[in-house]
Amino acid sequence: MKKYLLSLCLSIACSPMLYAQQNNVLPSGTEQEIIHLSKKKWQWMADKKTDSLDLLFHDNAMFVHMGGSMSKKQELDVIKSGGIHYKQAEIQDVSVKMVGKIAILYNRIRLTAVVGGNEVVNPFIVTEVYMPENGKWVLGSLAFTRLMGQ
Repeated sequence: MKKYLLSLCLSIACSPMLYAQQNNVLPSGTEQEIIHLSKKKWQWMADKKTDSLDLLFHDNAMFVHMGGSMSKKQELDVIKSGGIHYKQAEIQDVSVKMVGKIAILYNRIRLTAVVGGNEVVNPFIVTEVYMPENGKWVLGSLAFTRLMGQ
C-alpha cells in the first residue's frame, strides 16, 4: 500500500514537469520557415515594401480588420498610401499548426500603427493562413482579433 501511495504521489508531483516538457517542443523546419516568413511580413508592412508583400500575398487573399475586410489590392493600396502604417508589431507569442499542407500561424502581438493620422497601440491575436504554391509559401488570409482588457 505504501508503494502504491508513493507512486501516486510521485506521479502527481511530476505531472506538471512532464506537461511543461511537452509544450516546449521546438517547431519543425516547416513551422520555423513560416514563423520567419511572418516576421519578414511584419517588417515589410512596417517598411511599406508593397512589392515584397505583393509576391507574398495570394491574389485571392483576404485581410480582416476591426472595421471590415479587404482584398489583396485594397490591403496593398492602404499600406502604400499610408492609410494604415504598421509601425511595429511586437510579437509576444507565436505558434504554427499544420492542417494537411496548410500552415496556420497564430501571433499574439502588440501592434503600434498609425490609422487615419492617429497612432494607436492594440493587443491582437493575428491568424495567418499560408499555403504552398509553385514551390513557395503564400499568404491566403490574415485576420486581426483584438484582445479585450489588455
